[in-house]
Amino acid sequence: MPSTRATSSTSSPAVATRPSAKGAWWQVLAALLWLPQAAVIAWGIEAIHQQAAWSTLAKACVLFLALGLLRALVDGYGLRRAFAAARAHTQQLRLQALQALALHSPLHPHRPSAGLAASVLNEQADHITPYWARYTTARTKVMVVPLVILVCVFCLSWVAGLVLLVAAPLIPIFMALVGWRAEAASKKHLQDVGNLNQFLLDRLQGLASIRGLGAVGQVAQQLAAAAEQLRANTMAVLKIAFLSSAVLELFSALGVALVAVYVGFHLLGQIPFGGWGGTLGLAQAMFVLLLAPAFFEPLRELSAVWHDKAAGVAAEQALQALQQPGPQLVGDSDQACVDSANTAAAAALTINDLSFQYSTDSPLVVKSFSAEIAAGERIALWGESGSGKSTVMALIAGLAAPSAGSIHIDGRPMDAAHAAGLRSGMAWVAQKPHVLAASLVDNIRLGRDIDEAALQQAVQSAALGPVLALRGNAVVGDGGLGLSGGEALRLTLARAAATPGCRLVLADEPTAHLDAETAQFVRQGLLALAARGATLVVATHDPLLAACMDRVLSLDGSQAPIAAGLPAAMRSIA
Repeated sequence: MPSTRATSSTSSPAVATRPSAKGAWWQVLAALLWLPQAAVIAWGIEAIHQQAAWSTLAKACVLFLALGLLRALVDGYGLRRAFAAARAHTQQLRLQALQALALHSPLHPHRPSAGLAASVLNEQADHITPYWARYTTARTKVMVVPLVILVCVFCLSWVAGLVLLVAAPLIPIFMALVGWRAEAASKKHLQDVGNLNQFLLDRLQGLASIRGLGAVGQVAQQLAAAAEQLRANTMAVLKIAFLSSAVLELFSALGVALVAVYVGFHLLGQIPFGGWGGTLGLAQAMFVLLLAPAFFEPLRELSAVWHDKAAGVAAEQALQALQQPGPQLVGDSDQACVDSANTAAAAALTINDLSFQYSTDSPLVVKSFSAEIAAGERIALWGESGSGKSTVMALIAGLAAPSAGSIHIDGRPMDAAHAAGLRSGMAWVAQKPHVLAASLVDNIRLGRDIDEAALQQAVQSAALGPVLALRGNAVVGDGGLGLSGGEALRLTLARAAATPGCRLVLADEPTAHLDAETAQFVRQGLLALAARGATLVVATHDPLLAACMDRVLSLDGSQAPIAAGLPAAMRSIA
């Protein structure tokens, strides 16, 4: 089996496609419909000036209303398509980030915290939709609408066109200068939001310890300081947004005012030049005057959504940061678990020259470890803290790919092709079990197809019956809130016992930090699982648990002490 680097990914997430720009072009068409509307208004004003018949004015009003209705329908359709495409793009980015997080190994050295990931996926990702729906539309309008209006104005008056041509470039120049600062401020603001959520979630999870240590006041001060920093950054972002709007309004107002002054003096005969071969008529002058504000409208709209662009880009970068490379799960988590051998007896393991490192520039955590574990054997992995016991357990479970060497279970390699099928016959008993915000029964099932008889047997073997009878279908708090440490471990043993076709039980420091009575119950539960026909591998510092195993494999050469009170003849320490 060829070696696989720990930093490689078993499956690369699909690259998100850019949302369709058709909605933006429909809105551009709606904006351009103002040109015929302005022409109708100018024609109507000239008709009033010439005292035309009421029928002429009625035709102008009907035509103006028809164009306005058409413009509203086209703009609404384009807006709907733009938001639909932007929402689909946002959901695609969210899905890619979720898939990357699901494939991240627990051994990932830079795995984002739950609070940060939740903030990015829920709150920050929402900024992507307005960015693609509003900003990209405004940018498309800026590229098309002012150019069309400028051509129309130049066809009637080169002076008015020159005024617009000179005023227009000043706006994007100043907006770009302000925008660079706005993007940096938005990125800092979103980062502070994620950090605050991460800080708050971590402190809520450790609230009992904080109260026990009497550190409530200190934590409250830290939270207040973080909130104050977030407030200051929010105000900085708003200050930049108001500044960009003020710059735009200043130059657009100056541009419209200069055009209005020219048109007024031209009609009064004070400025006779500017037209092509003659003076402008009233209708032509009004048409130019009506187009001047419309020339700056796309720029004004772009300024209004400039903050959406800064926030959207920062949110996309935050989602991409969740997909940073690192150790990945072996195989695809969505791969079908089909393996006919899962119904067989206990599993046999062969570990050949196993090595692992988090990255190419980090030291080896596990170096050239080999072992042969027979089917049904009970094995303890022994070693000092940092010797790699938990890493070896994770590699056996396929939670990361080894940097070198191989793992075979019943002759099948733990690789992408077999990982899902092999994992379906495994049970994992963790030192700190993860409890979902669901009922106890749902926490045992974990979405697996477990019949009622097997479920009741698992509950009975883990002595979870009294807790289940007391709680019923009540929802357990996220992270096991409301459960004692012993109850959470009983829940973990029940999960393992309920695993259909369980052939291999992996337990990582299951008795660490437990009182003597609870630790003894866990030992008995693990031995009971092994007695049902499963191979048992535990990583432990507990000499009593190690003494209950058939063999002890040392990762660093240290020897497990023989537990007092247990007949040495009953155990073989190798």
